[in-house]
Amino acid sequence: MVFNRDLAEANAKKARELVVRMVSAAQASHVGSSLSVVDILAALYSGIANISPQNFKSDQRDIVIMSKGHAAAAYYSILHITSFISADDVDKYGQNGALLGGHVTSGIPGVELSTGSLGHGLPYGVGIALARKNDIKQGRVFVIMSDGECDEGTTWESALLANHHRLDNLVVIVDRNRLQSLTDTELTLKLEPFAAKWEAFGWTVREINGHDVGQLNNACEASTSPICVIANTTKGKGVSFMENSVLWHYRSPNNEELVEALNQINVGER
Repeated sequence: MVFNRDLAEANAKKARELVVRMVSAAQASHVGSSLSVVDILAALYSGIANISPQNFKSDQRDIVIMSKGHAAAAYYSILHITSFISADDVDKYGQNGALLGGHVTSGIPGVELSTGSLGHGLPYGVGIALARKNDIKQGRVFVIMSDGECDEGTTWESALLANHHRLDNLVVIVDRNRLQSLTDTELTLKLEPFAAKWEAFGWTVREINGHDVGQLNNACEASTSPICVIANTTKGKGVSFMENSVLWHYRSPNNEELVEALNQINVGER
């Protein structure tokens, strides 16, 4: 597939609107987390990753693992925009008995792995990448992680394994919005020097503006080692009163806030 920047930017805007509508209607959480990762997902599904409803059953397809499972609204929005899931399913998001719940769940078209518990996407991705390398199969593995889940030991065990096996078919994208749970990541458990850690583990590290889809496309270019893209983002990106606020890790917009959020998104205030 060929990356289409215009398509990625258009899909990101559509997804932002859909995210705030979905979270507001369901009275769900994690709207801020979803808005920070939207551009990353839009770029991947606009040609960076070779993945579509048409090739999803192929064992040569690229694999996208959304390890940041609490940002399900963003993922479901992109899957809907790219025709994996229906409008009816999106409209029922978060309702009792609905297909789409508050965390990414397998069994939904386009979803590779349930990731309601953070930190398990990378070990899974390492396993797939290693199997493909051993079987001489095509297709890369993309794992989208939150910076908060980099507190977990499975992240660094997997990073060691990926380097040891020279998994040049593996790309990790860290949504580096610097907020987790209740406060700043550096106050919760210090990650910096973050890039240097990945480099010390033998990875190719590329640090970018995570809201610039063109930079993301360039950062995902092939390397001889596993790639870690540190995508610096803003939690709540696109809605001024949600940006860099822990509050929107938990709150959903009321009707008045929804109208204001949609107005900001639709006039391109990003």
